[in-house]
Amino acid sequence: MRKVAIVILNWNGSAMMRKYLPSVMENSYGDVIVADNASTDDSIEMLRTDFPSVRTIILDDNYGFAGGYNKALAQLPEYEYYVLLNSDVRIAQKDWDKVLTDYMDVHPECAACQPKLLDLKKCHLTSEDNQNSGHGDYFEYAGASGGFLDQYGYPFCRGRILGTVEEDKGQYDDICSVLWATGAALFVRASDWRESGGLDERFFAHMEEIDLCWRLRTMGKDIVCIPQSTAYHLGGATLNQGNPRKTFLNFRNNLLMLYKNLPQEELHNVMFVRAILDYVAAFQFLAKFDLGNFKAVFKARRSFYKMKSTYKPIRKELLQKRKTGHVPERYDISIIWQYYAKGVKRFNQIKY
Repeated sequence: MRKVAIVILNWNGSAMMRKYLPSVMENSYGDVIVADNASTDDSIEMLRTDFPSVRTIILDDNYGFAGGYNKALAQLPEYEYYVLLNSDVRIAQKDWDKVLTDYMDVHPECAACQPKLLDLKKCHLTSEDNQNSGHGDYFEYAGASGGFLDQYGYPFCRGRILGTVEEDKGQYDDICSVLWATGAALFVRASDWRESGGLDERFFAHMEEIDLCWRLRTMGKDIVCIPQSTAYHLGGATLNQGNPRKTFLNFRNNLLMLYKNLPQEELHNVMFVRAILDYVAAFQFLAKFDLGNFKAVFKARRSFYKMKSTYKPIRKELLQKRKTGHVPERYDISIIWQYYAKGVKRFNQIKY
């Protein structure tokens, strides 16, 4: 059995890979593999010319983040661990993945982990200095130093609450159990990946790693952040933060995730409150004359209700598999209330 497969899922990311793939190859302990989601640019030709040693898996269609990874990893049964790594991640720490591997080797209860994720746009690395610059960088929105959920399904991180991102001053450098590890650099045990069923392909993109990790947690597995390993993420390479398509996927998939994973006793109340919060968010978009995102929220809720009945058997199966009802990394608070009413802008200020 081989040890670690670092799989970069690519779609029309030739320029991104040309820029960041060398850092992954130079600094990784595992095997680097590119899975291509039916790109229409010169990605495959570029890989064959510039990176002939990199193994490629060529998919016949764009299956999105979730479907693309499911199909790619199914072709890699010989590996003990998988790393799902975004194409816009730069690695500046030698054997960054070995740090994660060593932890997982001695913690069989742990199904997945992530490195500390820093913002490539705000870091101190230069092309001449390919070493971790230390503290003074900023956390990256998509995962920071490990992810959590509030009572109503809103994600937040050690180092990022809603739109406020903290500077990394070493305040979250301890290894910590989390609810979800970022999909930008998700390290997962292959056996747990297969047992969980992998990513939910109907999500297509966004929230799928949170859904996966929540399922793993309720199955009794641990998820951790290991900040002794660091990765730098550019972010927004596929859809920027204000894109209505991204808004649609985030809202719809978040509702699907809640419906799948919430304990039965919480389901009605949480979904009722979320409906109110979603409509508030929609009219906030409208107040800013952002008609595209206003419509995206309503479209997301309609799509959720259309899909809900098909998820009933999935929800039933997950409830039967559940080994723990209470997941401590899902906080019994509203992060929206904490942020706007109590002024909580940093993770270590949360009043829990």
